[in-house]
Amino acid sequence: MSTARYLALIDLLRTREFPAQRRRTETGFSGPGYHTVELSAAEEPAGEDAADRVEARERCVAEHDALVAVLDGRWGEAQVFGLWSLLERSIGGEAVPAPWDELSAGFDSLHLWRADGRWIAVGLALEAEGPSYALAAVVTGIDPP
Repeated sequence: MSTARYLALIDLLRTREFPAQRRRTETGFSGPGYHTVELSAAEEPAGEDAADRVEARERCVAEHDALVAVLDGRWGEAQVFGLWSLLERSIGGEAVPAPWDELSAGFDSLHLWRADGRWIAVGLALEAEGPSYALAAVVTGIDPP
């Protein structure tokens, strides 16, 4: 996918109403106060050689960096929001609101912007010793805890 397609998906989510109940959508999941979209992801691909996996992972990192740069141009420099403490709080039994609970389980940090009364978050998760990666975006009206 391209940066232009990612932007179109984020803009689509920014204009949508939030549903009353969590549900699967054509772009990801939506729930009370949020929409999510997985922009790019890969697990251990069967039959793909190591060089192809490295190339795909590097392409995802480049797509992330390009998307962040364009969004920085729109809304100013992103706040980098660390999620480790949210994960610790959740593990400790504290109720962390959606979508922040799910984000903290999958991402170490997010690039975060505030625009038109909603938060826009972009996250990149990279497996430390392997080929897995995920690039996701979230639009939410729920303030980060």
